[in-house]
Amino acid sequence: MERKEFEHLMTPAATRAEAYERLSEVVEILRVHCPWDRVQTRESLRPGMIEEAYEVCEAIDTGDVDNLREELGDVMLQVVFHSMIADENGEFSAVDVINEECEKMIRRHPHVFLEQEAKTVDKVLEKWENIKVQEHGEERHTDRLTSVPKALPALIRARKVQKRAADIGFDWDDPEGAFEKLTEETRELKEASLEADLEHIREELGDLLFSVVNVARFLDVDPENALERATEKFTERFGKMEDRARLEGKDLKDMSLSEMDDLWDRAKAEE
Repeated sequence: MERKEFEHLMTPAATRAEAYERLSEVVEILRVHCPWDRVQTRESLRPGMIEEAYEVCEAIDTGDVDNLREELGDVMLQVVFHSMIADENGEFSAVDVINEECEKMIRRHPHVFLEQEAKTVDKVLEKWENIKVQEHGEERHTDRLTSVPKALPALIRARKVQKRAADIGFDWDDPEGAFEKLTEETRELKEASLEADLEHIREELGDLLFSVVNVARFLDVDPENALERATEKFTERFGKMEDRARLEGKDLKDMSLSEMDDLWDRAKAEE
């Protein structure tokens, strides 16, 4: 049976303002009445924020609009929850969060909100970056690199750092230089592996991955997306390999590498 003091929350909202107020009030009630929600902190919610953002991306990738609507709601819940915790601590409120974002968007779009023209996408992006630099008070070129969030996935962060270095001219003249560096780092990793020095191997592997990202940037390929697609392809092909093994009455773990390689090649040939 519904609790009478919460009856007004059981009806869907009709406007954006009402919808936000409904969600905000639901979270407020959960913070008081739900043992789990009551003890949540920024730190405990952090993994959920990351997970929900990725689930939005997956819904976009699959083209599942219904799932996208659901996952965007989960991200909104995270935003409201974090804002409420800050409000409870006397730091800022959800109103502050929304107003600050509005002000930032207005400030970074003078070609829309002020009498300044920017006729091309490139000009818009140039203005955007210049305003960001002014806002963050970045005085050294290195500040542009260190301001890339460390919490980003490593491939995404590497690409952003490289792009910002390239913006001031620290870059290869053409892709050939990036490819040569890739070859060099591969050789150095092989040499490090012979030393059996784990720290040196880790360093050289990092250099190799950084070089791969550089090549991807020159080729205008998102390395994160490319690796995701490669992983998905591997998973699908592995599934076909196992299906074929089962049809032959075999279990992969009981097969030799040579036998599995043969199944792999046959699965690949079917694509």
